[in-house]
Amino acid sequence: MIIKNKTIVADDWTVLRLQEQDTAESAIVAPGKVIVPLKVWQIQREMIQQRKDIGVWLASDERPEDLKDDVHKFAVIAVDFPKFSDGRGYSIAYNLRARLGYKGELRAIGDVLRDQLFYMQRVGFNAFAPRPDRKIEDAIKGLSDFSEVYQTSFDPGLPLFRCTQRKGNSTAGTFNE
Repeated sequence: MIIKNKTIVADDWTVLRLQEQDTAESAIVAPGKVIVPLKVWQIQREMIQQRKDIGVWLASDERPEDLKDDVHKFAVIAVDFPKFSDGRGYSIAYNLRARLGYKGELRAIGDVLRDQLFYMQRVGFNAFAPRPDRKIEDAIKGLSDFSEVYQTSFDPGLPLFRCTQRKGNSTAGTFNE
């Protein structure tokens, strides 16, 4: 199960994670919906690019610009969070949306916890695969932890300072005698 567009849904994608003995060249991409590591996509691109059921995931130390020519080919792009405190995935997501124009499913995978979801959606994530040792029903509540935002981001919400109407001084710009 994953959270997608603020709803808990069945996950019909498999994330391919390379084992220690695997290489990008030797990795076997099984039939069906598979999210492959960026390195596998780069090495096996010629063999798998015709498939409509291929997604790609980026590690936190990889650059989204490596997908600039292919970004629109994927129904899903995932960003891996290797540990809770590694925030590089936020920048990757923002750049995929704002700079590369990615419109498809952008999924957070790895060490994804409830406390992060609100902020992840602000930078463009619309799907989340919370850690398997956590209840997904609790995690989804993280998307609505806050009712107002103070900073601008990729999401369409207006920051609080832009939502306030200010009353102007009715005599401003006039000369009173």
